[in-house]
Amino acid sequence: MKQKNTILLFGTGSIVLLITIQVYLVLSIWNQKNESFDLRYKSLSQDYISRLSRFNSNAGFDTAYILINTYAEQVMRKEILSKKSFNETDLSALKKQVLEDVTKILVLEQDLSSFLSRYFASQGYEKDFNFKIEINDLRLIDFDTRVDIYTNPDFMSGRRIGAGSIKDRSKIQKSRILVNSYWTEENYFRMQFDYYIDFQDKKQTLLKEMSASLFLSVFSIVVVALLFMITFRNLIEERRLSNLKTDFINNMTHELKTPLSTITVAGKTLEMEKIRSDPGKIMETARLIGKQSIHLNQLINLILEISMWERTQFQLDKKQVEVDELIKDIVESFISGCSNCAKITQSYDIEGIKTDLDVVYFTTMVNNLLTNAVKYSDKEPEIKVEVTKDKDFVYIKVADNGIGINRNDQKHIFDKFYRVSTGNIHKIKGLGLGLYYVKRIAESHGGDVTVESKPGKGSIFTISLPY
Repeated sequence: MKQKNTILLFGTGSIVLLITIQVYLVLSIWNQKNESFDLRYKSLSQDYISRLSRFNSNAGFDTAYILINTYAEQVMRKEILSKKSFNETDLSALKKQVLEDVTKILVLEQDLSSFLSRYFASQGYEKDFNFKIEINDLRLIDFDTRVDIYTNPDFMSGRRIGAGSIKDRSKIQKSRILVNSYWTEENYFRMQFDYYIDFQDKKQTLLKEMSASLFLSVFSIVVVALLFMITFRNLIEERRLSNLKTDFINNMTHELKTPLSTITVAGKTLEMEKIRSDPGKIMETARLIGKQSIHLNQLINLILEISMWERTQFQLDKKQVEVDELIKDIVESFISGCSNCAKITQSYDIEGIKTDLDVVYFTTMVNNLLTNAVKYSDKEPEIKVEVTKDKDFVYIKVADNGIGINRNDQKHIFDKFYRVSTGNIHKIKGLGLGLYYVKRIAESHGGDVTVESKPGKGSIFTISLPY
C-alpha cells in the first residue's frame, strides 16, 4: 500500500509539473506571438504614415482639423469673449462639452483608418480593425485677445472599420496598439492626441498561429497521463496477482499439510508395539495412509494440470450429446457421491437438443458449480438446476441458497486462484481454481458463464453453450 501511494503521489506530481511547464511554455509563446503581432502592425502603420507625411503632414486629418478650427473659433467668439465672466460650474460644463465635440469631430472626420485598412489589405494582412483616438491635451486659444481655455482630456472610442462600433473599452485598453502621436496647432486650438488600433480577431489569429504548439503540448500531456494510468493500472494488477499467488501458496500449503500430517501420524502409529501386534489396526492404518497418499497425489496432479493448461489450449474430444440426459446423469452422480448432501430440483425445457461436447470437461464444469453450491452454504443446501434454450444457445442455470457474493468479488471470481474472503482463508477449503476452470471450459466450447448474486441471497451461475 505504501509503494502504491508513493507511485501515485510521484506520478501525480510529475503530471502536475509537466502541465505547469507546458502552460509556462504556451504562455511564453503566446506573449512572443502577441508582441510580434503588435510590432508587425505598428511597423506597417508607421511606415505608411511616414510615406503620407512626405506629402502632407496632416494626411488623414485635414478635414477634421479644419472643422475643429472653425468650431473652436465659434466657441471662443460666442461663448468666451462675448461674456465678461464665467462661474466655475458653467466653465466646467463648457470644457466637457468642448472635449466631447472635438473628439467626435476627430473620430468621424478622420480618414487615416480607411487609408491604413486599404494598405494592410494590399500587403496581405488583416484589414478590419478598431481604432481609438485619445486626446491628451486640448486648448482653445485666441492669440489676438490672449485668451485660452484648457480642457481636461478624456477619451472616446472610434468605430471598427467595416464592422460597426466598439462596445467593450476594457478589451481595447488591453490589446490596443499605439500607431502614432500627433501634435497640431491652428488659429484657434492647440491639440495633442494618440491614435490606436486594435484587432478584435487578434486572439483567433494568434491561436491559429500557435495551433501546432498547442497540439503538441496537449498531446504530450495526454500521452504522459495515459502512460501513468496504464503503469498504475498494471501495478495494481501486478499486486493483485501477487496477492492471489500468496493466497494460492497458503491454501496449497494447507492442503498439502493435511495428508502429510496424517501420513506422519500413521507412520508413527505403526512404530508402536501395541499396534504392530494387532493386524486389524495395521490394516486400518495402512488404508488411512493409502487414502491420504491418493489425496496427496491428486493435489500434485492438480498442480501439474494447472501448468499444462497454462502452456496449451484445451484439447477437446467433442461428440454429439443430448444435453439434458448428460446433466441428469451428472446431477444423479453428484447426489450419490456426496451422500444426499443437498436438495436438488431440476427443470428441463430443451426437448432433447444435442450439441458437441467434451463429456469429461463438461462434467467437471457442472460438478464444480454443484460443489461450490454445497460448499458455500451456511444452511441446508438447496440447489436448482434449470436448463433452457433460445435459437442459438443452451442455458444451464445452477442456483443455490448459499452465502452469496458481493459485487466487488463478482468481478474476480473467475480469475485463477481467486477466493472470496471469508475472514479465515482456510475456513472453506479450496485453491481458487473451480470457477476458473468453469470459465475456461465454457469458453473452450464457444460459450460463456455469468453470475448473479447478492450477499445472503444465494447465487445463480449461468452457462451458455452454442448448439
